[in-house]
Amino acid sequence: MRTQPPRPALWGPFAAAVAALALALTAIVAAPAAAAPPEDDELRVMAFNLRFASDTGANSWPERRPVVRSLLLHQRPHVIGTQEGLFEQLKDIQQDLPGRYDSIGLGREGGSRGEAMQVFYDTQRLEPLEYDHYWLSDTPDVIGSKTWGGCCPRMVTWVRFRDLVDGGELYLLNTHLEAFDATTRALSADLILQRAVEDFDPDLPVVLTGDFNEPAAEGRTVYDTLVTDGPFVDTWQTAETRSELFGTFHGYGPLTPGGDRIDWVLTTPDVVTRHAEIDTYSRRGQLPSDHLPVVADLVLPAPPVG
Repeated sequence: MRTQPPRPALWGPFAAAVAALALALTAIVAAPAAAAPPEDDELRVMAFNLRFASDTGANSWPERRPVVRSLLLHQRPHVIGTQEGLFEQLKDIQQDLPGRYDSIGLGREGGSRGEAMQVFYDTQRLEPLEYDHYWLSDTPDVIGSKTWGGCCPRMVTWVRFRDLVDGGELYLLNTHLEAFDATTRALSADLILQRAVEDFDPDLPVVLTGDFNEPAAEGRTVYDTLVTDGPFVDTWQTAETRSELFGTFHGYGPLTPGGDRIDWVLTTPDVVTRHAEIDTYSRRGQLPSDHLPVVADLVLPAPPVG
């Protein structure tokens, strides 16, 4: 039997160095180019359905977590309205974000139970002044209530923020509407408008992020209630510039150019949208979620003087 000659004594350190270099090069290739930072007067807002954490099978949370981390570090949003996040998953994201980020949220079944409408925010840019949660039902102040059908309780988390750049204020609402029942979605849109009128200072701008589970199109009930016949504008439509359009739900399949946007960032008309983007970032074929995040760079109205 032919035997291999012994390797030189330096082979081990050399091989280790080569392996380390290969790993570093892989990391460089995999890392996304940094997104253009927002201008000083812009507020970068993201709507992001995280896909709830699963520890088994394809697209598990352990596989997706580093991709989510890379995506968020790439985009550097000032505020993120998330959907479907579970308690331990949200803790992971908090750990992976830079230390200046904090978050507000509550599981839709109360406490740490169920999916949350967690709002992450950059504490160097935004200061929360007040916040609350309500449920999309006939009893909106009852935790976990569900009276309109559908698969599960649905809710809204809202925060009133002070912008630390100019001292202005805004409301951020974040929600995830029912997927399987159109009547429930319609009632939910009505309640969101009702509570905004009853609970919010009418002089302040409002930003609404969410997975609405309906295409953003005239003739669709939720979009018509909130946008076509309602008080909001669609940042994708009003943006001065925008990325290529893709359907925002892909289910880990091929992306759909020109597809339906069911994840939206809406604002009141006093907010200017400089840029809107549907982020298609993936790493070695792994997408961060079964939804594409939606990003909008906003310019809020100047705060009143005096």
